[in-house]
Amino acid sequence: MNTFLENQNWRYATKKFDATKKITTEDLNTLKEAIRLSSSSYGLQPYKVIIVENPELRAKIQPSAWGQSQIVEASHLIIFANETNVNDITIDSYLKNISETRNTPIEALNGFGDFMKSKISTLPEDVKNIWTAKQTYLALGNLLNAAAELKIDATPMEGFVPAEVNEILGLEKLGLNATLIATLGYRHDEDATQHYKKVRKSNEELFITL
Repeated sequence: MNTFLENQNWRYATKKFDATKKITTEDLNTLKEAIRLSSSSYGLQPYKVIIVENPELRAKIQPSAWGQSQIVEASHLIIFANETNVNDITIDSYLKNISETRNTPIEALNGFGDFMKSKISTLPEDVKNIWTAKQTYLALGNLLNAAAELKIDATPMEGFVPAEVNEILGLEKLGLNATLIATLGYRHDEDATQHYKKVRKSNEELFITL
């Protein structure tokens, strides 16, 4: 745990990446697995994770991300996109996955399925989309923690125009909406931000014990 906390103190939202340094395939696969294993409500994972490797696409995205240099300089660009069409079919597909993974009769999952459908499928579309968008933040948290463990720098971003990113990547046609961006790579020696002290609330200010 001490190492984990040390790595949390080491990490920061990197402002300038060294474009010459690339994440290895092995480390990238580890980060992908960390995302895949992330928690989500019901375990449904109502989102997709898009790894944008094409430099031309990244250059197109940069103006829609407030011109931030990390978009094009980082080793990898990750976009989390929530599903906008979650319905009974989505849930049935998830139940099938549970049945096959755990070798459980699908009939034994009917109660769980009906419960999920009663809570999810009945939501107004806008409320449902807010809920699925929130799930991407859980996956992002796992990615940031895993990256810190590997001493890979990361910058989580909400500073972009989702509608424009959706259009560039054709996400709406896929029933997706961009909610978060994460850039990954290695900090540049010239990034002065790495030397700043981490600013957080004190324990007394942050925690309430009842």
